Amino acid sequence: MPRTTVQIKISDLSDFTKTLRRSIKDRETFPSHATMLSLVAKAAGYGNYQHLKAAKTESTAKTGYQLTRAQRVFDHLGIMHRWPKQRSVQGLCLWVFWADLPARTDIPEKEVNAVMNARHSFGDHALLRRSLIDHRMITRTTDGKIYRRIEREPPEEALTLIRSLGQRPS
Repeated sequence: MPRTTVQIKISDLSDFTKTLRRSIKDRETFPSHATMLSLVAKAAGYGNYQHLKAAKTESTAKTGYQLTRAQRVFDHLGIMHRWPKQRSVQGLCLWVFWADLPARTDIPEKEVNAVMNARHSFGDHALLRRSLIDHRMITRTTDGKIYRRIEREPPEEALTLIRSLGQRPS
């Protein structure tokens, strides 16, 4: 049976560890606050608390880089003028097209093509359609005539990109 990953968001790791330390009652001695920070970081897969902080900073920088790269492939009107080379940037850009598709609706191929053509100028709507399917943002019937948007929450950097292009996420 595959392992299911459960994610949590901790706004303040320091407060979280203080609360965790207070809740441990069956231990004879309580670890110090710094030890608890390290234990929680290790439990999350990091070497220690400093490693966790460094990885977070690197992750934030990488996200900012990808967002900047994604914004560069769109012009001032929000039209994609070229297909990005990096797969991670491609995936981020695809959220713009995903947001243009109607939610919870079967969409004929011609309408999907119209949405794609309205938002890009490099003339390859089929590439965009296939990429949306590859990134699991839309599904299609086996004959390829009907498409449907897969409903999920876009990541924060995708929402930022959509807003920067003057779109409202659906």
